[in-house]
Amino acid sequence: MSAKGKIHLNDLDKPVRNEIEQQFYNSGQPVDLTEEAVLSAARAMTGLSDFGAQDFRERLRLWLSDIDADKALHVVGRQQAFEQIVLYAANRLKLEDLVKQHPEILNIQIDRPIVVAGLPRSGTTHLVNLLAADPRLRSAQLWETMAPFPLPGEEPGPIEDSPRYKLTKEMWSMFGQVLPHMRAIHEMEPDHVHEHIEFQSVDFSSYAIEWRARMPRWTKYYFEHDQTPHYRYEKKMMQALTYFRGPNRWVSKSPPHMENLVPLINTFPDATVLITHRDPIAVIQSSLTLLAYWDRIRRTEQDLPGLATLWIGRIEKMLQACVRDRDKLPKDQIVDVIFHKYMADQRGLIDRIYKTAKLELTPEADKRITAYLEANKRGRHGQIAYDLPKFGVDVAKLRKRFQFYYDRFPVEMEPAMGETLEIT
Repeated sequence: MSAKGKIHLNDLDKPVRNEIEQQFYNSGQPVDLTEEAVLSAARAMTGLSDFGAQDFRERLRLWLSDIDADKALHVVGRQQAFEQIVLYAANRLKLEDLVKQHPEILNIQIDRPIVVAGLPRSGTTHLVNLLAADPRLRSAQLWETMAPFPLPGEEPGPIEDSPRYKLTKEMWSMFGQVLPHMRAIHEMEPDHVHEHIEFQSVDFSSYAIEWRARMPRWTKYYFEHDQTPHYRYEKKMMQALTYFRGPNRWVSKSPPHMENLVPLINTFPDATVLITHRDPIAVIQSSLTLLAYWDRIRRTEQDLPGLATLWIGRIEKMLQACVRDRDKLPKDQIVDVIFHKYMADQRGLIDRIYKTAKLELTPEADKRITAYLEANKRGRHGQIAYDLPKFGVDVAKLRKRFQFYYDRFPVEMEPAMGETLEIT
């Protein structure tokens, strides 16, 4: 229900599905969540067989094992996860085949990338799309992260003519019909810049899979292993896409950079790193609402307190790592983006970023950035009414839990539902 632009999702704990949602919920087919089923499907999809280095198999098996152990994941959720993993495996086959045919790809320089790190729901998507309006910067849009390599017979040409773009647009249109309020929570369009977690997922190491199921063993494994090799694989993907279409100076974003600042800068030592900082309470209420809304079409039961416990802990790990490692980056290559200041003066922030990145703000870039700002005002798809208490969260205790982050970065506290903040 919505009133005066506010969208109230009152059935997150006990979904009352509309006809389209119910049809989708009933449409799932059983899948075989095994390593060989995934790899066989990828081979059949591509006609290729060389996956490159074999260390990914251990990670793949752990992904599949955790998904299979998530007993509240509905058949549709299992099918969606399986199909996404098959797509990662297929893209890996295509990448390895491409590099085998064109080894010069690995010599392509990724020049002084501008990299956005920050919690999910902290303005990273808007910021990376804003910067990507500058045609001198290469970025990967949603359609390209899903299908990075040309289809058989595909000819070079305008993006809007690409069959991969058209397929992504059709799929996203269908997703928007099934979950119509998703755009208000987190807008993503086929031509919007997407996250490089998709590139690391081709090496089967990313937090992206944690958004699809409850993955406790995978999360533990992830934090026990250095992510530098997977950042190198991300770079390999960037080199391949630069080979198809330049330029070679990238702008990208990924929330897990916050917990991997050292692997990031070791892989891209000349990067300008933009770290967005927002009140964790605002981030958590938005993230939980997104996940719970998505869960209505992929889970058999909605454990909102359990979901909150899981993701509060996950976000806490990201923030702890950021506080620990932020000062290990070169001082002249960092821009801390404080959310409320960013929202109040986006043009000032752009000037600061361009100065730090040693990139001239040309009249053409300025014109395109202005056009993007005018076309993408906050809240144009309506605003979600968030309700943290519905998730069993004690907001006051949560603020104390995140005091270490408030002490380190001057984020402005944003009131949660029913909370009154004393302004000092």
